[in-house]
Amino acid sequence: MNFQINIDSLTLNVELLNKKRMKHCYLRVTAKNTIQIKANSYFTKFDALNLIEKKKNWILEGLKKLEKNSLKEDEFLYFGKVQKKELYNISNLDEFYRKLAKEYIPYLVDKHSKKMKLYPTLLKYRKNKNTWGSCNYKNELNFNIYLCKFPLEVMEYVVIHELAHIKHKNHSKNFWDLVSKYCPDYKQREKLFKSFL
Repeated sequence: MNFQINIDSLTLNVELLNKKRMKHCYLRVTAKNTIQIKANSYFTKFDALNLIEKKKNWILEGLKKLEKNSLKEDEFLYFGKVQKKELYNISNLDEFYRKLAKEYIPYLVDKHSKKMKLYPTLLKYRKNKNTWGSCNYKNELNFNIYLCKFPLEVMEYVVIHELAHIKHKNHSKNFWDLVSKYCPDYKQREKLFKSFL
């Protein structure tokens, strides 16, 4: 079911998707003027309106974030700043990010490996949608080339995070203690990171 609502003088399209076996209700901002609700088959338009009213501020924040992070065809993110592709003569953005990642990440790994006394066996660079870094049981570190989209302190935090996994292959208290020892403001960096996602 699709319908329209007004929030703070904004007209929004609402897509209500009812699915038989859904246990939970999911709300997300999908475009600059569209929100989507996925819920079970008993969830009505009235329920949707109640949910929207409750989550009004969250929806408005989501719309602001989406607008801030939407780029034009000739733009790209370069360490957190919007830049024009023509200034860098970019024909393949993925290759540009891969080259940049191979330039910056080894420097940061080397710098923090020495401080933490934790050394990876190999560095790899991948293009992933959701994984920003990983450490396997051989202590090989994988980094997402798209880290170059975000401010440098985000990339640095991901490097420290993955180096800490060489010692702790989990997210235990000991792991987070180690991360905070070498990156005391990691929570702020995580917030900064999320503001771009």
